Parts: sequence; C-alpha cells; structure tokens
Amino acid sequence: MSKLGQLGAKLHRGEASYDFIGHRKFWFTLSVILVAISLGGLFARGLALGIEFKGGVEYEAKVKVTDSTVQDFGDAVKATNAQDLGDPIVTTINNEKVRVQTKPLAQTDIGRVREAIAKEAGIPANQVTSQQIGASWGQQIANKAILALVVFLVLVFGVIWAYFRESKASMAAIIALIHDVTITVGLYALIGFDVTPATVIGVLTILGYSLYDTVVVFDKIRENTRGITGSNRFTYSDATNLAVNQTVVRSINTTVTALLPVGAILVVGTVVLGTGPLKDLSLALFVGIAVGAYSSIFIAPSLLAVFKEREPGMQALSKRVAAKKAQAAAAAAAPVGVATAGAPAGAATRTAVQDKPRPANRATGSAPTPSSRPMKAAAAGRPQPTRKPRSKRGK
Repeated sequence: MSKLGQLGAKLHRGEASYDFIGHRKFWFTLSVILVAISLGGLFARGLALGIEFKGGVEYEAKVKVTDSTVQDFGDAVKATNAQDLGDPIVTTINNEKVRVQTKPLAQTDIGRVREAIAKEAGIPANQVTSQQIGASWGQQIANKAILALVVFLVLVFGVIWAYFRESKASMAAIIALIHDVTITVGLYALIGFDVTPATVIGVLTILGYSLYDTVVVFDKIRENTRGITGSNRFTYSDATNLAVNQTVVRSINTTVTALLPVGAILVVGTVVLGTGPLKDLSLALFVGIAVGAYSSIFIAPSLLAVFKEREPGMQALSKRVAAKKAQAAAAAAAPVGVATAGAPAGAATRTAVQDKPRPANRATGSAPTPSSRPMKAAAAGRPQPTRKPRSKRGK
C-alpha cells in the first residue's frame, strides 16, 4: 500500500487526523479574502466579454503562422483607421489560420479591414471570411445562463433537503457553490481571460463537480452523527471533523484524477490550438474543480457544523461532552487515592486498590497450583480396609 493509501486508512480509522473544523475561522477568513478580491476585480476591471456577448465582426484567413503573425495582422488592421475600431483581437488557429475580431463596424470599414487582412496574408480578398455577430445573441446566452444558474441552485436546495432531511445542509451547499462561482469568475476578471459561451458552459459544469464532493462529505457526516445526542462521546463538530478526515483522501484523489485530463486539454487548447472553445471550456473547468475541492473540504462542512451547533440539542450535547472531558482530565491529574469532585463515594478507594502494584510472579516449576479451596477426603476420617499382597494371602 502506498504512503497516501496508508494515510487514508489511518484517517478513516481515526488513528490520524487534522482538525479541519477547529481551524474553520482561518478557512472562513481565507475564503472571505478570496471572495473580496474576486468581487473587487469584477467591479474594478469587469469581465473581458468575447465578441459573442458584445457584438462585432470576425474575420478568418488561411496563412502560414509565424512568431510575428499576431503582431503583423494587428498592425495591418489598425492601419486602416476604421471608425470605432479599437484594439483588434488577433489569434491563430491550428498554426494554419488567423482570426481577427473587431468591434461593430460600418459596411465600408468591414470591406477595408478585409482587404488589409488579405493583403497581409497574400491571398485574394474573397478568400477572407467575415461574419457580423450581434450583441443581442450574446445577451440571450447570458440571460439563459443566469436562469440556468438560478434553477440549478433551487433544485440543489430541494434535492439536498429531501435527501438529508436537513435544510441547514442545503444552505451550506448553496453557499459553497456561490463561493466557487464567485472565485472562478473573479479570476477571469483579474487575469483578463475572454468570457465566451464555452466559458459559461464550463462555469455551470463545475457546479456539478463541487456539489458531488460536498454531498459525499455530507453523507459521511450524517453517518457519523446518527443518534449523536444520545451519547456524550463527541460533539457535532467532532463528528463532522472525523467525517472530513475519513473522506479527504478520496476527495483529493477524485480532484487530481479530474484535473489531470482537464489540464492536458487546457495545454492542448492553449499551446497547440492557440484559441477556441476548447481553451475556454477547459480553463473554467480547471479553476472550478480546484476551487470546488477546496470548498467541499474546508468550507461546506465547517458551515454545516456552525449551523448545527446553534441548535439547543447540540448546545446541550456540547456542554455534556465538555463536562465529561473536564471530569476525565481532573481524574487523570488527581493523586492516587484522592477522590475528584463529583466522583461517587468509594471511587478513591477503588482507585487506590487498583493502582497497588501486583506481587512479583513466582518461579515456575512442576508444582501444581493450589486449588481455590481445601480438598476433603472421601472417607471423612473413617478407617478404611486394607488388602494384603498376593504373596501373603492365605498365611
């Protein structure tokens, strides 16, 4: 068994553990900072919406791609001085095509830009394809994406509530999902990645990954906390922390297994293909899966523990467990023969007797061990007849 497998087995048996729930203030603070940075990036810089959302003109032409292709075509398009041109976005496709995206242009400017691209590529102008994309189409996609997100969150709340019979679990899962989406979208704003329809699909997809990990942890929490109020061994937070330790290795394995192929797709889409839906989709998936694994381990279980610990029954359980631990600590620290406060009468005597050293073992030999009570003869002291040897009989 590998070291990671051995660690997972120890965590599952409770032989090794990390206090995830006990350090929840640190994780909450870290998440608040990440969310604040993400929201700051969204409000300060905004999202770099692709042409599908803001509208514009897209050109494509076959060309032998070199290191200076992007710069050369960008300069050629800017030289047209088209009205409201802005900074054109130039990308390469499969090292055999160049794509130029501009803001919405007038019909005369569309022709001028096409001719400039054809001249730079060394091909006839009719071999340069162009299409105008309206902003209304992108707005429809954005509206449908927001609607899909709202419907998804409502369904998640209902399904988790029906499965766990616990509204607090639904609240914790929803907060974790919003946390994941906010950080992922904020990263796009901070770095300046283009937001395309493929990006929207990727963001909606990561919600499923994050929810899956969270449900697995919550199911283990339910198993560990079943009938917990009837005992004084663990608080709800203790049982939750045990559940996280029992599932953390599985969550890590699942996340790494998912990130490896997504990372490979991201490298191919970025380095080999240069641009396109493959890069946009894989980038959103990669970031979202990593953030979702973090929230399912550190955020969602801690939120559930906070919500549950506010219940009167769980508060009473916490007091009983704390009192039991204090009594056990006092008993362990008390001298031998001294009764602790609240201990029953005779407890000190029993402790003193139990703590006396046992006599040393006797040397072993062939002598039998004496019985627990004296043996009595069957004759009870009466004289018994004797029998003469055969050689003396008849004499």
